[in-house]
Parts: sequence; structure tokens; C-alpha cells
Amino acid sequence: MTVFLDFEKPIAELEEKIEELRHLDNSGKVNIVKEITTLQKKVDKLLAQTYSKLTPWQKVKVARHPERPQFFNYIETLFEDFTILAGDRCFGEDQATVGGLARFRGKPVMVIGQQKGHDTETRIRHNFGMSRPEGYRKARRLMDLADRFHLPLITFIDTNGAWPGIDAEERGQAEAIARSTEACLRIQVPMISLIIGEGGSGGAIAIGAANTVLMMEHAVYSVISPEGCASILWRSADMAPEAAEAQRITAQDLYRLGVIDQIIAEPIGGAQRHPETAIRSAGDAIEQALITLSAHDGRKLVQMRRDKFLNMGKKGL
Repeated sequence: MTVFLDFEKPIAELEEKIEELRHLDNSGKVNIVKEITTLQKKVDKLLAQTYSKLTPWQKVKVARHPERPQFFNYIETLFEDFTILAGDRCFGEDQATVGGLARFRGKPVMVIGQQKGHDTETRIRHNFGMSRPEGYRKARRLMDLADRFHLPLITFIDTNGAWPGIDAEERGQAEAIARSTEACLRIQVPMISLIIGEGGSGGAIAIGAANTVLMMEHAVYSVISPEGCASILWRSADMAPEAAEAQRITAQDLYRLGVIDQIIAEPIGGAQRHPETAIRSAGDAIEQALITLSAHDGRKLVQMRRDKFLNMGKKGL
């Protein structure tokens, strides 16, 4: 069953009518096909109007949509021979961050991504996409492996932040995130990051300090969730919509600010409506970025990556 967001209520009502018509007996009194066609045109028009003027808070809801394609969906569609490499060789295995070797359109690559899960069982297994320190230490291990074997690195970001539990803090969460970020800036291979849903806090930047940062049209990327920001500034999570507006977390805002390099268009109604189309578009953008970056040697790639992030801090000074 399709999950509709609160601002999609008029669309949901029209689609419910279409579904009812499809189950009616075509007795000839009503031209059901014609009626369905008319209603579908209204749905398409309403979808286009709604998604062309989403507020930042509405984009947060779209980015969190339970049917939005996640890391494993991208793996299944874009990659072949994906082989998971588990463990951080220090403490244990973290299933919020998943990584391994694969082939992307015929080329061997290293892939790392954050998986949230689609139902209760998988969300618990993957800890809702919130990694513990061993997840970031595993990511760093795989980055070093990619560097050693000269494999391009592709990362998929989808987390509302690193796991904030006491156990994570006891095992050095901040240090693990910092080391993973440092590894991103050090490796001498092309690195591409794609924000597919939420890009939250250090949990995102730990695998996102890339040469090229791509972002899906309705994804969000921020230093803290709107609810967290609102709780700090206004002492109330109810102010999250205002916080989302002030934070400039949308792909369009971040592209203007130079934080990301490219926005990947999503089908009308969001990636959750036509997942394969959205994923294929992302794959084309990744392929083009790889072609561009492959023209540079390792030292140049490192310098470009560092300059990219240093220049962000200089803007507006």
C-alpha cells in the first residue's frame, strides 16, 4: 500500500478514487477508462504542482519517506558482484554502514553506504541507519583498501546522524567520525558521494568528504536535524519547520552555497514513486563524475578534495 505524506492528502484522495474505479464492473453506464484517464491527469498535474514548491520541512518528510529507495536498492540496480566486507578489525560489525567490493558498469569499485531499513525488522538490524564507532572504523578500513588497490570509492549517504548512545560514546564515536573524515581527505583515488535521503551531521560527512558530492533533488543535508536544531534554539521540536527553513538544508540551497556539486532530478512525486528511474539517473551522474575524476592522478585528487572543502569556509569572508 502506498504511503502518503500529510501534504499529499488531495493526491491520495484522487488515487483512492482511481483504485475504486478499477474495481468496478464496466457495465457501460460509465466509461470507466475515460474517467480513470481524466483522474490520472489530475493526479499528475497536482503532483507536479505540489513537488515544484515543496518547503524545506516538506522535503525533510520526502527524504524520510519509508518507500524511498535506500542503499541496497541502489546496489541491486547499479552494481554487479557486490561482496560485503564486514567488521572493523577492532571491535565488531556495524550494520548501519555497509560496504564492499563491486563492479559499477563494468569497472571495479569500492562502495560504502548507510542503510536505514524498510520495516521494523530491518530498521532494528541496521539501527535506523545510525552507525556506531565500529561502522566508521569499518568505513575507514575500506577506504584504505580502496586506496591500496587503486579502486574508485563511491559512497551513499542516508542517515539522520551517528548513533548518540552511551555505548557509542564509550567506544570513541567522535574520534571514529574524525578518523573516517580524515581518510576521505587522504586517499588517492577518485571519490564520489551521493546523498540519497538524509545527510545528517558528522554521521554523513564521515563518508562524504568527496571530490564530487551529488545530491538527489528531494534529499536534505545538514549539521543537525531540524528537530534537534529547534530543540536547542527554541526549546521545542515543534519549531522544526522554521528550523528547516533557516538551516538551508535543501539540495537547491546547498548547490547555491557551493556545498554540493550537482543536483540529480527525481521523477515527479519523488524517488519513491519511480525508484528505478531515480536510481538510473543517479547512476548516470556517478558515471560522468568518475570519467571526469579519472583524468587526474592521486596527488591531484587529494589536493582538489582538500581545496574544495577549505574554500567552503572562505566563502563570505
